[in-house]
Parts: sequence; C-alpha cells; structure tokens
Amino acid sequence: MTDPDPGFDPVPGTAETLAPGLRRVLAPNPSPMTFRGTNSYLLGTRGLAVIDPGPDSAAHLQALLEAVGPDQHVSHILVTHAHLDHAPLARPLAKATGAPVLAFGAARAGRSAVMQRLAASGMAGGGEGIDAGFAPDRAVRDGDRITGDGWTLEVLHTPGHIGNHISLAWGDALFCGDHVMGWASSLVSPPDGDLTDFMSSCARLRARDWRVFHPGHGAPIADPAARLDWLVAHRRGREAAILDALATGPTDAASLAARIYTDTPAALLPAAIRNVLAHLIDLSGKNRVTCHGSIAQDAIFERA
Repeated sequence: MTDPDPGFDPVPGTAETLAPGLRRVLAPNPSPMTFRGTNSYLLGTRGLAVIDPGPDSAAHLQALLEAVGPDQHVSHILVTHAHLDHAPLARPLAKATGAPVLAFGAARAGRSAVMQRLAASGMAGGGEGIDAGFAPDRAVRDGDRITGDGWTLEVLHTPGHIGNHISLAWGDALFCGDHVMGWASSLVSPPDGDLTDFMSSCARLRARDWRVFHPGHGAPIADPAARLDWLVAHRRGREAAILDALATGPTDAASLAARIYTDTPAALLPAAIRNVLAHLIDLSGKNRVTCHGSIAQDAIFERA
C-alpha cells in the first residue's frame, strides 16, 4: 500500500513544537487505522491541557509526563472520543497528575435516535475498538468554553465518526480528532458511527473560517476548507457508486463494498463494508433505498 504522507514521520514519544504554546507527542501505536499513531497535544505554557492522551501505553504515559516541564502542570485532560486509540490513557494520566478528564460523555453518549434504535435491535459495531468503560469526570456540551492558564477552547459536538465525538476550537485552529484527517477519510461504522451526522458535522465546520486543523492522526491540515470539501465530495461519490451498483439489483453491504472498493487492501475491507452500511442507513433515512427486513450488516438493500 502506498504511503499516503511519507513526509509526516515524527518520532514517537518526542514532544514537537507546532506553534507557540502547542506541542504534539506521537503515541507508539501505528496501524492501518491509526497511520503513524495517535497525536496527543499539549496546549499551554504553564497550566497544560492534554488533548487525546491516547492508548493504554506505559511508554506514552511516561513520554507525556516527561514533556511537562518543572514549571508546568497538567490542569485538564480532554478526550475527543471514546475509541481505544484516544481515550484509555486518560485515567492513568489523571491519576498521575490530578487533572480531571473532560469529554462529551461515556462511550455511547451522543448517538442519534436512529443509531440508538439500531443498537437496541441488536446491531453490533464492526470492531472499531470502543473504550466501553470510558467515562469522563466532567461532561462537556456543545458550545461550552473550557478556560485554562492562557488558553480557551470552544467545544463543538461533531458526531459522525462516533456519537460522542467533539472537536475543540482554539481560535482559528481546530483539534478535530478523527472527524477530519489529511491522510485518509474517517471510518463511519454504525451504530456508533452515523453518516447523516458525519455530513452535518462537516457542513457545520465548513461554515467557519479555519486556519489549520490538528487531527488525531497525521500531519496538520493547512487548508481545512479544501479538505472538508474533499471529504464531502468523497462521500457523495461513494453514495453515487452505491446507488449505481444497486441499479443492477438488490444486494448486501459486503457485496457492494467488494464491487466499489476495488483498490482497497483485503485487511481494510471490513472497514469498507461498515462504511457502505453507514451509507445504506443514511440512504434508507432519505427514502432512496429500502431494506428487506430489519437493517443489519447482512441485510439486503435495493433502490427505492
């Protein structure tokens, strides 16, 4: 598989300065879904916010603690969403620093009514790695402002990748978690992921003027508007491909993914199937496809 960004290759565990008062520490958890690893951000000069502490890794915990200078302390721990590559280290870091953990809510918080119904009917996720036991010390809500020692963050609830996903605005910069990444599109896997919400969140972010996005994985995004436009166009293209494929007759998500994601490595096809399912649920809500029986990954869909 071609490297999507060979120029982005930071050293795990090393605090790199991105801007005055902002550093990034890469976690040692590279994978096809996390790219080089999870980006943890340290914001501030004295009282620090740690944004996305990352996976359960003793080495990464040590790296974050070593990045805190003798005249500094961690005052806030912020988690953009409850996936295993972002949230588990929050509790050990809180224990080590005494700082509270802030997030939108527990792992299942923020689900749309549609996804709540699908989950209640028995639909399971696709193995994305939910930190099921995650719970913050303090739940934040859309529009909240979190103020620290010389910094302020605005909470934007940006569900889609997962229901409890938030982005954090720091002036005209945005810590966008896994909602927007420059090296790949985001996975949307029901019932935790919701494509209808994802597209709404993209539109909401596109309505503001941003200078830079700092994602959960990969390099800073220097042209956020262009990247958001690409994401929306990419999703609309997938939607059109799904509808075209359904024109030949009813089928399921797996068959559609095999026909549409022809250049996707076999290891990533399960994620592609979940993305297709997300589109089918969204199209069902728009009355553009119908499902034979209850919506499920192996259900048969046809054009309405």
